[in-house]
Amino acid sequence: GYYQDSMTVTIKGLIIEMEKVLTIFAAIDLSKNKFEGEIPKFIGKLTSIRGLNLSHNHLSGQIPKTLANLGKLESLDLSSNNLTGEIPEQFTSMTSLAVFNVSQNQLSGLIPRGNQFNTFSNDSYSGNFGLCGFPLLKKCNNSEAPPPMTYQQEDNSESPSSEFNWKATLMGYGCGLVFGLSMGYLMFSAGKPKWLVKIIDGEQRKILRRLQKHAIAGRRAQR
Repeated sequence: GYYQDSMTVTIKGLIIEMEKVLTIFAAIDLSKNKFEGEIPKFIGKLTSIRGLNLSHNHLSGQIPKTLANLGKLESLDLSSNNLTGEIPEQFTSMTSLAVFNVSQNQLSGLIPRGNQFNTFSNDSYSGNFGLCGFPLLKKCNNSEAPPPMTYQQEDNSESPSSEFNWKATLMGYGCGLVFGLSMGYLMFSAGKPKWLVKIIDGEQRKILRRLQKHAIAGRRAQR
């Protein structure tokens, strides 16, 4: 028939004794264990399950966006773990979701809005001090975030110290290269390889001319 086995499952916040389990009804309850690590993304492929309870474990990392593929899910309990990051915006597409609990984690950011997420209460999010937005009293304040810089602002935003570091790096590289070429010049001059001496001498002059150009350009920019 359609019924087999029996089990106790926590779903929608209630402990339910199922003497006979309907085979076409699927729920996963792995709560109150000592599971560690991230929630496996492949759980998002279990598209027929109606309930998923991973609460009271030691799960960490972000909530996988793939859980949004569980279109038939009615209850999702991820409470009392060490989950971080934001609640995936994709979860608003889970229109069958009646119970959602991510309380007592370390989640942050704006709580998604729309569909079922307009019905969940504060209890679904309690203990996540980084979360903000409806239904919590804590509002998200984006006014403190600086606007993104334009390309021109980024070019002009280099402080004098960063410009100095860039010039110092260039000068150090140039001087080191000149010193190395000079040592090579002295070493090979003794052996009279005139073709190599000419090449090294020419490279030294090129580098010195480049350094002079950078120095002149730097003075003009400061004016």
